[in-house]
Amino acid sequence: MHESSIARQILTAAIEQARVAGARHVSAVRGWVAETESLSADSVAFHFEACARGTLAEGARLVLSVSRIEARCGDCDLVYEPEHHVLLCPRCESTEAVLAREPGLGVESIEVE
Repeated sequence: MHESSIARQILTAAIEQARVAGARHVSAVRGWVAETESLSADSVAFHFEACARGTLAEGARLVLSVSRIEARCGDCDLVYEPEHHVLLCPRCESTEAVLAREPGLGVESIEVE
């Protein structure tokens, strides 16, 4: 249940930020998940909604967009899509690459009332 644990972490952070802001309710959380993370955005959202029951965020929506990750090979300059977290250039097999976007998962905004 990797998605469940991630959903709980997002929920905890959203509630904490809502309390700091003096809000009564969290209505939505928006963010992104890198496609290399092998996570289901829908599954994380499902677990978020389930964990939010009975909290300041009950009924809140978690909206995660899937972010495409590209890498640029440091040796041959090829731009490619890495598989999971493996930075292996398909042209020259170099492992020297720079990611064009951040991997992982991030929260961009929390909507509160």
